[in-house]
Amino acid sequence: MVRSSRTTPKVVVILGGPSAEREVSLSSGHECAAALREAGYDVAEVDAGRDLSARLQEIAPDVVFNALHGRWGEDGCVQGLLEWLQLPYTHSGVLASALAMDKEKTKAAYRAVGLPVVESVLAHKADVSAAHVMVPPYVVKPYNEGSSVGVYLVQDATNAPPQLSDDMPDLVMVEAFAPGRELTTTVMGDRALTVTDILTDGWYDYDAKYKPGGSRHVVPADIPQEIFDACMEYALRAHQVLGCRGLSRTDFRWDEARGLDGLILLETNTQPGMTPTSLSPEQAQVVGITFPELCRWMVEDASCNR
Repeated sequence: MVRSSRTTPKVVVILGGPSAEREVSLSSGHECAAALREAGYDVAEVDAGRDLSARLQEIAPDVVFNALHGRWGEDGCVQGLLEWLQLPYTHSGVLASALAMDKEKTKAAYRAVGLPVVESVLAHKADVSAAHVMVPPYVVKPYNEGSSVGVYLVQDATNAPPQLSDDMPDLVMVEAFAPGRELTTTVMGDRALTVTDILTDGWYDYDAKYKPGGSRHVVPADIPQEIFDACMEYALRAHQVLGCRGLSRTDFRWDEARGLDGLILLETNTQPGMTPTSLSPEQAQVVGITFPELCRWMVEDASCNR
């Protein structure tokens, strides 16, 4: 809970930053800042550069709204800085952020509580480009990025191994391809909100996530009640086992031909997108929580020692 001696609490929205998801973060941050002003807060926006610590100490906010995405902003780094400065902040803390950003460690946590995942291995980029390290179909992606940044789909053994771009990390995740529908569920505190069925004409990649018209959302998802309930339960369990706070969103693939056995977890996002096309604000809206109300709740939930 945010407590301030000021008549109007001062909120700094940190956005942008140096990650591969900078543009998405700028969009998220601007949207959140506007919503917080509408909700009655005194809001400043700070692009997170190397002078972030000095900027925050100069402004001395009552709370920091973390609208960063990707490395440095979502992996525990900036959370550690905010803990050091003793500034209350939104979303998950240091450990949960670091754990959820590392896709292989996330899977280990899922497995520990019986949540279903597909087979995956970590491999060096050069080995992945030289030969198939897993029987296709499989997906190659960074083990510590989000928003479908740098995702390669290898569909058939007759295809050549993927030639990974220079900006891919040396260590990547190779994961068995999970066929089926793309589902997602947001958790707000200790409450799973609803399930969205994400429809695209192709791969649910970066453009499909963030460009207007890139995907279509059916919310609440028109799926069997058993699958809907499982998504809600699994998302809450994932949120809890990773130690998440505030808002998180867990993504699924569901092979409807296999029923409940075809539902698997892909990852948990500790700082879901907050852009006009983002899934979590849309889910909140469907269950009766406006965007300014959602942002206000996140500020009121902010703390240190998360």
